[in-house]
Amino acid sequence: MKALIVDDEASNRENLLHLLQTYAPDIVVCAAAGNVDESIKAITTHSPQLVFLDIQLHQQSGFDLLKQLSEINFEIIFVTAYDQYGIQAVKFAALDYLLKPIDIDELRWAIEKARKAIHQKQKNERLGYLLEYLKDDNKSKPRIALPLFSETRYVNINDIIRCEADNSYTRFLLNSGEQILVSKTLKEYAALLLNYGFLRSHQSHLVNTAFIKSWLREDGGSLLLTDGVKVPVSKLNREKVKELLASQFKL
Repeated sequence: MKALIVDDEASNRENLLHLLQTYAPDIVVCAAAGNVDESIKAITTHSPQLVFLDIQLHQQSGFDLLKQLSEINFEIIFVTAYDQYGIQAVKFAALDYLLKPIDIDELRWAIEKARKAIHQKQKNERLGYLLEYLKDDNKSKPRIALPLFSETRYVNINDIIRCEADNSYTRFLLNSGEQILVSKTLKEYAALLLNYGFLRSHQSHLVNTAFIKSWLREDGGSLLLTDGVKVPVSKLNREKVKELLASQFKL
């Protein structure tokens, strides 16, 4: 499998090359690039199957590179030193990324997923969604990509009533009555959705405040939602929930 490494720091390119040679010897690094222009030339010349793409590239970004390509016919594993920079967009699109310093097990897992996608010749529609999300007019009301076994579902976050933990899975309950089970933890989705009108009422529950009907004081406190479901509020989160709802309800 041919791979291209894109990173603006030579030491990072060399470190990743060493990791690949040691832990994934079947991957042949055909080129390394330090900026957008070099990356475009390398992609045109070598036609890599996999690109390790640093999100921050001097004054530009890996996203700028993707926007300049007329066709993306390779898999991408994003790499970044910052958990904040650009990662929200990547997470909303349910794409793979690695944080520096790179963890070996996470590297192996990301490579295996990319290898499977290449072997099955899957069209990476999530990249298209990522570019859609990056448009300024789509950030206020984004959709979220939910990776399922055989497909990826794109759900408008305004249609999500609540999410609940189901062991290491998360169950999304939609305004339409549909339920979607995703093999990621509630903690991961809470980190994405808390800035979009959701609140963590309980360790196992994440609620869209737009669907809260009332606050119920009995049994230590719970939230009555518009679908008739009562969601518990934990003692740990009670005061925080009250503060967040103070502008909507008279508590």
